Amino acid sequence: MQQSNFEKIAVYSRKSRFTGKGESVENQIEMCRQYIRAQYGETSAESAMIYEDEGFSGGNLERPQFKKMMSDARRKKFTMIVVYRLDRISRNIGDFAKLIEELSELGISFVSIKEQFDTSSPMGRAMMYIASVFSQLERETIAERIRDNMHELAKTGRWLGGTTPTGYESESTSKVTVDGKVKKACKLKIIPEEAELVKLIFDKFIETDSLTKTDTFLLQNGYLSKNGLRFSRFTIKGILTNPVYMIADKDAFYYLRENEADLFSDESEFDGFHGIMAYNRTIQKTGKANRNRPICEWIVSVGAHEGIVPGKQWVEVQERLERNCSKSYRKPRSGTALLSGLVFCGKCGDYMRPKMTTRLGKDGERIYTYLCQTKERSRLQCCDCRNINGNLLDRAVAEEITKLSVNRTELIDRLEEGKKRISAEKDRYGDELSRLKQSAEENEKKIKALVSSLGKATGSVAEEYIVKQIDELYDNGRALNCRIEEMERLAARNSLPDEEMKAICGDLAVFKYSFDQMGIEEKRLVLRELVEKIVWDGEKADIYIYASAK
Repeated sequence: MQQSNFEKIAVYSRKSRFTGKGESVENQIEMCRQYIRAQYGETSAESAMIYEDEGFSGGNLERPQFKKMMSDARRKKFTMIVVYRLDRISRNIGDFAKLIEELSELGISFVSIKEQFDTSSPMGRAMMYIASVFSQLERETIAERIRDNMHELAKTGRWLGGTTPTGYESESTSKVTVDGKVKKACKLKIIPEEAELVKLIFDKFIETDSLTKTDTFLLQNGYLSKNGLRFSRFTIKGILTNPVYMIADKDAFYYLRENEADLFSDESEFDGFHGIMAYNRTIQKTGKANRNRPICEWIVSVGAHEGIVPGKQWVEVQERLERNCSKSYRKPRSGTALLSGLVFCGKCGDYMRPKMTTRLGKDGERIYTYLCQTKERSRLQCCDCRNINGNLLDRAVAEEITKLSVNRTELIDRLEEGKKRISAEKDRYGDELSRLKQSAEENEKKIKALVSSLGKATGSVAEEYIVKQIDELYDNGRALNCRIEEMERLAARNSLPDEEMKAICGDLAVFKYSFDQMGIEEKRLVLRELVEKIVWDGEKADIYIYASAK
């Protein structure tokens, strides 16, 4: 029965993929309006507050429009939330339970049209919880099915595809089963020169007990990665922690057993020749870098490939890495350096980071320098650009910037142009980030679907094609995650708040005094509005200021 009292209602819609088919966000919104119109009248339907998230998963609540809706809910901008279907809000029972609890405390009802649930009644709340339990059960069942497939694959010890590790190449193998079918699979084949490089990296790390020193050695001697790029500490650690290199010997067996890995090979199969295959080794989340799971979650078997590093040596490296965690590499403090993030080397183009020294200036101030990262990592072998005194450079740049206040119009133009560019960049990076995250999520779904179908296709003509597809999608996923990390870093760049911008522009006569009185972070924000970059070539520093668009 239609109620005449006006209700302020929110409508939320979500779809994982950008498509107009099926339950598109537009269709969801229209069905929600029809429900509101029937229950609360035309006015409530037409004035409903709409929140749309298209291209976002229901696996978590990290969605821009959902977060905005909850912010509005806490400000009591509406009294009810209507969705077309329960899983449009969340597929996670924990998230959903907390959401309903918070909405209840705020006095906001929740209605799901498809399931006909309404939390304004006790029975509606109970049924809502039951439905959300089944929604999560579905997700967990899918995850369990994937793990079961991994167990089956682990029994074979084969290479599933993806980025081939340094030291190996992927090759296709086939055999005829007892029923006459040709069974195809992939395995890793040793590349001798690359395998020697892997051995060298393990030996050098044990010799130096340092990722940084190993990195320096590889840089100084011109060693390149499998992709023809310079090694980094990240790629070196990736090689050192990859169990694919470990020879399946007695040391390897006891180490894996003691750490409670899910072993699918008997002790007798650890023959001292073949390598290790570890499945379910990483935690993969869309938009985030992969993280290693604890060994107790690995699914392990002896692979069909030849190992490279003895088990005893591989285990020793893991123990050293773990021991060194407490004294791991830390980024230098940049709390004092005014130009952190703006200074670049004129010789190699790399970023110059601030580095504190133990020396003190005449006024007792701690002296710091800007140091080229390539120079530091290669120990002068790949770049020899002179360091620059950071205290002097910061003061000199600040002095040049304050001189701009002599010409009021020019300074305002440059500040506004810098802010405009940073804002435009952030919008562009944000749009690109959303697109990349959507692509990464879809890519991950395709991989899971193929892994699920791989177990059923074993021994068929489709098996080789599926493995190849997984290989290509895995490479694509790694590339997407790298790009996502880069976009997140760029999108995080801050600009000067509007209030401070207006204050500066409104009192340019005392700009120099105001700038001198600012804290480090405020000064940085002003500089980022004006300065694009500073290039130091060892002799002089060039300041590149945003040009006015006029």
